[in-house]
Amino acid sequence: MKNIFEYAEAFFRQENIDEKLKLTHQAWQANLAGELTFSSDLPVLSIDQIKFPERPVLLAPRQMPRRKLTTPIGIAAFFHAIAHVEFVAIYLAWDILYRFRDLPKRYYQDWLRVADEEAQHFELIRTHLRGLQFEYGDLPAHSGLWDHARDTAEDLPDRLALVPRCMEARGLDVTPALIEKFKLLGDEASVALLTRILTDEVAHVERGSYWFKFICLQRGFNPEAKYRELIEEYYVGGKPKGPFNRDLRKKAGFSDDEIDWLENQ
Repeated sequence: MKNIFEYAEAFFRQENIDEKLKLTHQAWQANLAGELTFSSDLPVLSIDQIKFPERPVLLAPRQMPRRKLTTPIGIAAFFHAIAHVEFVAIYLAWDILYRFRDLPKRYYQDWLRVADEEAQHFELIRTHLRGLQFEYGDLPAHSGLWDHARDTAEDLPDRLALVPRCMEARGLDVTPALIEKFKLLGDEASVALLTRILTDEVAHVERGSYWFKFICLQRGFNPEAKYRELIEEYYVGGKPKGPFNRDLRKKAGFSDDEIDWLENQ
């Protein structure tokens, strides 16, 4: 394959997780080698045609068991949940580059890099999970992560606001405290893993901020006003709840005014 959209369709149609990861890494290496093309006249798959593996079983958020990090099963459940977040994040990166066409080559390269890094994250967490005697799919997972993609399949500013700049940005707020918890537990392997993921996620959200502003200005929108409008339109309850990590969000392309607005509940 030489076309990025053909790689994306192959990823979505592939049922085997390891083959999905392999395709993602192959596509990124093809890009680095200058072998990819970035245009296609082929029709775009409906988002409802995109399938996930049969396992893990997906549950509504309220049905997810609550477990504490003070028990072995609680730690395993935590990393299983993180594995699922990262697995869905691979899909989200592929979908944001696949679904929206006629954009600059840099756009597609940025999101392909994100897909490759999310695949690396998933592989690292799955290895860590195996060390805890669990496989990805052994426990149930949160069903809501892909809903944002379905809800925003028709318009790119909506997708950028709701996925990288809302859902993924939440990780910038909560992960530092989780890292501190594992430091207190003396779990240096978990600290190193979460620190690596957090560092990459700042860059991923920053790409969301960059392309959100790019598309808004291209369409004649004020980016900050458009962000507020979209969050209020889509987000249950009007806004995400804090606290918000101002330092990391600013590194990821949020303005002080945007963070002030988020904090003003």
